[in-house]
Parts: sequence; structure tokens; C-alpha cells
Amino acid sequence: MNEQTAPTEPKLPDGMASPSTSPSSEEPLAGQPKDNNPNTGNAKLEVPVAPAVHPHHNPVANFIARMSVTQMTLAVVFVLFLWQWFDAHHQMDTMQQELARSLAEMDGNNKASQLLVTQSQEATRELSAKVALLEAHYAEAQNQRVALETLYQELSSSRDETVLAQVEQMLLIAGQQLQLSANVKAALIAMQQADDYLKRMDRASLTGLRKSISRDMDKLRALPNVDVPGINLRLDNLIASVDTLPLSQDFHQPQKSEKLPSSDDPESGWQKLLHEIWDDAKHLVRIENMQKPELPLLSPTQIFFLRENLKLRLLSARLALLARDETSFKHDIQEAQGWVTHYFDTQDENGKLASLTLKSLRTSNISIELPDVSASLEAVRNYRVTREKPAR
Repeated sequence: MNEQTAPTEPKLPDGMASPSTSPSSEEPLAGQPKDNNPNTGNAKLEVPVAPAVHPHHNPVANFIARMSVTQMTLAVVFVLFLWQWFDAHHQMDTMQQELARSLAEMDGNNKASQLLVTQSQEATRELSAKVALLEAHYAEAQNQRVALETLYQELSSSRDETVLAQVEQMLLIAGQQLQLSANVKAALIAMQQADDYLKRMDRASLTGLRKSISRDMDKLRALPNVDVPGINLRLDNLIASVDTLPLSQDFHQPQKSEKLPSSDDPESGWQKLLHEIWDDAKHLVRIENMQKPELPLLSPTQIFFLRENLKLRLLSARLALLARDETSFKHDIQEAQGWVTHYFDTQDENGKLASLTLKSLRTSNISIELPDVSASLEAVRNYRVTREKPAR
């Protein structure tokens, strides 16, 4: 392409001379005689001579040189069309790639959006369920509040009725304490509470009720005082000392003073031996006045059960004391006293103290005649009935 080629003229058909050649410049062909006549050249047609081809000319350049203007125009147009086609094809490829990338991004965004929408829907469903649950709880709370307000209005519709109901309840508690456990102190506390309720109302119409309650309280105050806590404490001490009481079959031998031998004793060795044998023989037989018709001999197992049965008998007496059952109380104390006198050593300090305590408890009166305090309760009920009749 870099080689410069001489312009070649197009080959004309036979019989036509090249315009660029003149007659004077024609050379005779090889093998033909040279015509030296100058006039002959004007009369004859010149034979076209093919241009000499340089062996180093580019065939593309030769091809382009042989093309006509139309062909060159068509070639240029074709080249432009081909370039535009390639450029359009390249742009279409680029646009397709951009479009594919955009579609991929849109697809990813769409999937993310769908995931977010799904999560939002799930969260919305959960929130809806929670809201429904809260609404149910709120409705239930409203119903309870309405029920409580209704109950409160019913209870607080009349302050007098509420106080009278409390007074009646206190008097019922007082009667139950007297009938079930003979607890005079608890009954007095309940009746005093009922009287305080009526006192705070400060109504003249309640004076009769307060007088009735006061009369019943005076009856309870006039009752003899039974020291139930003191008796209970003495029974506890007896139960704790059962394991330390000595039995009648146990005895303590008197301690004998042993005579120390001295160097000045004139007795011989065989005399000392006789004295020791005599002392041992005297202790083989023991004579003692037991002041009892018979001496019970118990095995260790029987001794254990004797002490446990004595404890159970004292516990039964304690329960009878709390229940104000004087018959059962005295029966249990009598049985325990008989066991202590029969099986235990009453000469011992602990046995003697236990026997005296049981004897003192046996003479205690724990049962008292309880008064009837139902008059005040009946008065309160009658008063409430008279108040309800006008309201109807």
C-alpha cells in the first residue's frame, strides 16, 4: 500500500487511441519496420499499446484504479452502509446488554420487593392477631369493669346496708367461736368490732342494736377466766419431762465408804479376806419397802412404748383442753397420773413433780357454761328486714 504506483490508463478497445499518447511518441512494435516517413503517422490509426505493468504494484490499488466513479460511489456507499450496520449492530448489542442488566436489576429488586411485601404481610397478620387479642382482652376488661361497677353500685347503694351486713358477719363469727371452740376472748373481740361499726355510723336508730350487743358482751365478761395458755404450757413441760422420769424398777444403791487400809491395822491378811467376803454376802440380798403391792418389771421395748403412750395421753389431754372438752381432759389426765404412779418412781424429784402437776391439772375446770349471744344477732337481722320492707 505504501508503494507509489504510476497511474495507468484504462485499456481502450481496439481501433481507439489513447488520448494521452501522441503520434510522435509512438514506438514501432517489435518485429515491425520503423516507418521514417513523418506523414504516414497521420494517415494511419495508431494501435493501442497496453501499458506495462510494474511487477511490484498492489492489486488492491490496481483494482481501485480500474473502478469507475459510479463503482467507487457504490463502494463508498456500501462501506458506509456496512459501517452503519456494524455500528447499529454494536449499539444494539450494547443496548441489549444494558437492557439485560437493567432487567436483572429489576428482577432482583422485584424479588426483594416481593420478600419485603411477604414480610410486611406476615407482620401485618401478626399485628392483626395481636390487635384482635388486645381487643378481646379489652372487651373482657370492659365487661369485668362493668360487672365490678354494677357490683360496687349494688354494694354501695346503701352505706347502712353495708355496715349492717358487716355487723351481722361479726356477730356470726362471735357465735361460731363460742359454739365450736368456746373461745370467749375471740367472741368478745368480734362483738366489740361490730359495736365499733355501729358507733361510727352515729345513728339514733341504731341505739337499740348497740344496747343488745352490749348486754351480750357483759355476759361474756362475767364468765370465769380459764387460763388455757397456762394449762397448755404445763402440759408441754410434762411432755418434755417424760423421757427423764425414773422408773420404779430402777433403784440406786447407797454409796458405801470404803475403808482405806492403814499400816497400823493389827488385823492379819486372812481377817481382811473374811471381812471382804462378809461385806459381799450382805449385798447379795436387798430388803426394801416399796410401799406397792407389786413391782412391774418392764423390758427396754416396753419402757419405750410406756413413755410414748404417756406422751400421747398428755397430747390428747391438750387437744381436749383446746376443745373445752372437760370430760376427755380429766379422763386423759387421770390415766396419765395412774401410769406415773404405777410405773415411775414418785420418790424421785422429777417423778414427784410430775405427779403433783397432774394432780393439780385434774382439779382444773376448763368447761364453763357459755351464755346465749344470739339475741344481738336476731336484733340486727330484724332491723335489716324492717329497712328492706319500705324499699320494696
